[in-house]
Amino acid sequence: MSARIPLEIAAGSLASALAAQAGGADRVELCENLGEGGCTPSWGTLAMARDRLRVPLYVLIRPRAGDFLYDALECETMQRDIEACLKLGCDGVVLGALDADGDVDTAVCGALVATAAGLGVTFHRAFDAARDRATALEAVVALGCERVLTSGGQAGAPLGAAAIADTVARAAGRIRVMAGAGINAGNVAALLRDSHADDAHASASAPRVSTMRFHNPSLQGLAPDWRQTEVEQVRALRLALDRFAAEAGSV
Repeated sequence: MSARIPLEIAAGSLASALAAQAGGADRVELCENLGEGGCTPSWGTLAMARDRLRVPLYVLIRPRAGDFLYDALECETMQRDIEACLKLGCDGVVLGALDADGDVDTAVCGALVATAAGLGVTFHRAFDAARDRATALEAVVALGCERVLTSGGQAGAPLGAAAIADTVARAAGRIRVMAGAGINAGNVAALLRDSHADDAHASASAPRVSTMRFHNPSLQGLAPDWRQTEVEQVRALRLALDRFAAEAGSV
C-alpha cells in the first residue's frame, strides 16, 4: 500500500482551521493575515483552536509582514509566542529568520528552536527568500527542523517544481520538504510527480463576501470581504493526493 502524503492547510482563522479538519487535512498551520504572508494569530484564536482541533496544530511564529530580518523586540515577541504555544499544548511551530545578507540567521533561529523544545518545528518560506537555498538548507537541517516549506523560490510551487526537486535531492531524507503556494486539487498531482515533495501545503480558500448591508464608500483601503478555507476544497485536495499516492504505488 502506498504511503499517505500529508496535507497541511494554512488556516487564517479558527473557521478555516475547523474547515481544514472537516475536509480531511492531516495538519493545520494556524495564522492570520494570510494576504500578507501570514502572522502569528491571537491568544484567543490559538486557545479555541487547541480546544477544538483533533489534528496536529502548528502555529506560525511571525510578528509582522515584510522581510525576515528581525530586531531584538521582534525576537522577544517570537520567543513569548512560542512559550504561549507550549502552554496551550500546541503540537508545533513554524518559524524562520534571515540576516541582512539573506542567510539563515542561525543565532535567532537557534534560540527560537531551543525555546520550542518538545514541539515540532517547520522552517517557513523565509527559506525561499534566502540568498542561496542550498546553503540555507544545510543551516535549516543543522537547526534540527523537521521540515521546510518551499515554493522553490517562485511565486507558486508549480513554477518552482524543479527547484523543489533539487531541494528534495539535497535533503536526502534528512528533513521533509513541503511544497506550498499556489497548490490546488487540479495541479497537486503534477507538482508532486515533478517535485517529489514529501508534504503538500495549501490554504484551500475562497472569497467570502460580507453580508453587511452598509459599507462606507470612503474606506477604499478596507475591503469588507475576506478569504476562508472551504471544506470541499480540502476534500478535493485530499482525494487528489490519495489518488496520486495510489497510482504511484502501483507503478
